[in-house]
Amino acid sequence: MTASPSPRVVIIGAGIVGANLADELVQRGWNNILVLEQGPLGLPGGSTSHAPGVVYSTNGSKSMTEFAQYTIEKLSGLIGPDGRGSFKHVDGLEIATTPERLLELERRAGWNRSWGVEAHVIDPAECARRYPLLNQDAVLGGLLTPGDGLALAKQAVQLLIERTRAQGVEYRDRTTVTGIEQANGRVTGVLAGEERFAADLVVSCAGFWGPNIGKMAGVPIPLLPLAHQYAWSTPVPALDGKNELPDGAQLPVLRHQDRRLYYREWGDRIGIGSYAHQPMPVDLDRLPWVAPDDITEDRMPSSLDFTPEDFAAEWEESQRLLPCLREAEVQKGFNGIFSFTPDGGSLVGEARQLDGFFVAEAVWVTHSAGIAKAVAELMTQGYSTTSLADSDLNRFERVQTTPEYVAETSQQNFVEVYDIIHPLQPRVSPRNVRLSPFHEQQQALGACFLEGAGWERPHWYEANADLLDELPAEWRTPERDPWAARYYSPIAAVEAWKTRTAVAMYDMTPLKRLELTGPGAGPLLQRLTTGEMLRAPGAVTYTLLLDEAGGIASDITVARLGEHRYQAGINGGIDEVYIEREARRQSEADPAQWVHVRDITGGTCCIGLWGPLAREVVGKVSEDDFTNEGLKYFRAKRASIGGIPVVAMRLSYVGELGWEIYASAEVGHRLWNVLWEAGQEFGVVAAGRSAFGALRLEKGYRSWGTDVTTEHEPVQAGLGFAVKKGKEDFVGAAALEARAAAATTRLRCLTVDDGVTVVMGKEPVYVGDEVRGYVTSAAYGFTLRTPIAYAWLPSELAEGDRVEIEYFGKRVPATVAAEPLYDPGMSRLRG
Repeated sequence: MTASPSPRVVIIGAGIVGANLADELVQRGWNNILVLEQGPLGLPGGSTSHAPGVVYSTNGSKSMTEFAQYTIEKLSGLIGPDGRGSFKHVDGLEIATTPERLLELERRAGWNRSWGVEAHVIDPAECARRYPLLNQDAVLGGLLTPGDGLALAKQAVQLLIERTRAQGVEYRDRTTVTGIEQANGRVTGVLAGEERFAADLVVSCAGFWGPNIGKMAGVPIPLLPLAHQYAWSTPVPALDGKNELPDGAQLPVLRHQDRRLYYREWGDRIGIGSYAHQPMPVDLDRLPWVAPDDITEDRMPSSLDFTPEDFAAEWEESQRLLPCLREAEVQKGFNGIFSFTPDGGSLVGEARQLDGFFVAEAVWVTHSAGIAKAVAELMTQGYSTTSLADSDLNRFERVQTTPEYVAETSQQNFVEVYDIIHPLQPRVSPRNVRLSPFHEQQQALGACFLEGAGWERPHWYEANADLLDELPAEWRTPERDPWAARYYSPIAAVEAWKTRTAVAMYDMTPLKRLELTGPGAGPLLQRLTTGEMLRAPGAVTYTLLLDEAGGIASDITVARLGEHRYQAGINGGIDEVYIEREARRQSEADPAQWVHVRDITGGTCCIGLWGPLAREVVGKVSEDDFTNEGLKYFRAKRASIGGIPVVAMRLSYVGELGWEIYASAEVGHRLWNVLWEAGQEFGVVAAGRSAFGALRLEKGYRSWGTDVTTEHEPVQAGLGFAVKKGKEDFVGAAALEARAAAATTRLRCLTVDDGVTVVMGKEPVYVGDEVRGYVTSAAYGFTLRTPIAYAWLPSELAEGDRVEIEYFGKRVPATVAAEPLYDPGMSRLRG
């Protein structure tokens, strides 16, 4: 019996990502692969061709760190003709020249330890011992990451091409793609002038040319090409005779992030990369054309002329940091083109607009093999074994993919590439992109807005500052350290207090909402989710979306509002695209089971009215029955509030009696005023996300993408209750039993023993003297008068066991606690 042929795959781009992807597909048994490259295979002329090869695996993203570690491992095993691997382990050294940076290095070391990567914060003397060329007096300390180093990207690409060619992969260089052919919403081929290459799947690995390929496919690629300066010194006497090869290196790769600089050896010279200049966006339509036969090391499409005036201050700083450079000059340099995105992450996955069209763009050499592996897994098995939550192409809202938004935010990310960024730090611009109908009232109440997904989100309200004097002693919070105090106000304690003891109004409008209609809506959701979706109208269900391996792809809330109408509260664009695609496929397979999916977020609004006095407030402005009998927990119904038609859902993310109240956006302004005026005699306050986040942790509610991802299955995540017992016909069901049996970690609740330290997330957790887990979410529990953290820890840990959280290099004792910490009997919610 012969094996069925694999799909016809066309990969656009033969750089470090495209070549790795071809190799990863071959490893998975696919053999019908064509790689198209517009330049010569020996030196394509893209970013890979000029990349300095500096690889640091340190990253606040667990996934990106895993991608880097895989890349280091794979490239190390790619052995060239001279016996050298394609990765040189010279270690990485990041130095601090300011106290703020030294603290940041402690935080970055914590990331590494959380993700299982060795890291050490070392003193100035040890920095100088590791890097003798360093001016020790200019340094306060450093972060040493053994195992990091230099990728020989060009060698790796050639070795991968040779290896995959031997396995049947076809390469066509000097071939410029001019079109993406499609029919019925699916890719069918790639055009290159008069040539057509049939394809079942197309992957754009075109680097900074990705936006042009996207235009051919009708797929926005939110990426901006930007030039970045790199220069070489003349020979440095201190390096004379140290390296045999022109690209040889023995010293660690060095980062001087306080001045946005990095360094590596090139034989007897030093290479210097700089992000210190102003952003230099590149218009692809005006990029000088270099014919394939004319591409050389010194002349390629991705390499623009050096601008010495932009480098002068950085050369002077380099001579101060590395005094040996005072005996050298700048020999040559270039402005190399790289890809930047609105949030600085890569772009990975299948396009929402075109089935079979995948992208792997904005991928640096550091993560190249790891991301290629993830894309190969997506194509061959439908899911990645590493979470793609922070790199999925579809994570952006539509407004975030416009050229104007991409240009501004990508340039901002260039400027901030080495900055110390607080987890809550909002972008400066653009702002006021997405406003809820309550924005005017929120401004009048002195809302402090932070930004997320383009939305202005109140985190606290200055109007509540007057209530600080009334705050009972037991609700007063200890003073925070400077880092935890950023983007925080003690006013949040007032808002939490009022939520627990009176009533508060929360703006839930940014929660993304889909409307699913049609005879196939129920069967679709029944198949995609772990819950029962065919309950009677009025039912609300908290449920999960799983991938085929049983990993948690999302958690969503679904309300059945009619026989053929559902409303789903989802986590973002990734969920939307998945549900849309599955609905389309179902409708095509059986037209009688058609489903229409519509994003209704912008046309609707939502107020969370929560607190023990919420029923008194709504009773003043509605004749509808909001009692326990009239609207039970996790039920929904249509009602009228102040003459405004609404849908009220009896659920609460803060753990108190109340409802999510939905209305059409045009009546939102009035809805807020009606509830606000009715609530005055009951002490109503507007409350923000700072209090909201703390209250949800007290109640033990998970946040997808932060607490749980596709790396986790329901039981270990504490979400086993969301899988309906006996249900077997949903995506991922077949994998659950084995996945749960193999799980070795659990998401656990921790209380911080000192009652003061508020960590921020991603910190390593020690069991004894060994790092055994990491923090996901954390907050000060206002109701419980203690800091709370959730963390992934070994399954064998029990309630009452002691652990330690590393916070800026210091270990903070904590205790594993039973959860939920607040109202475990659910009396507040069901009351």
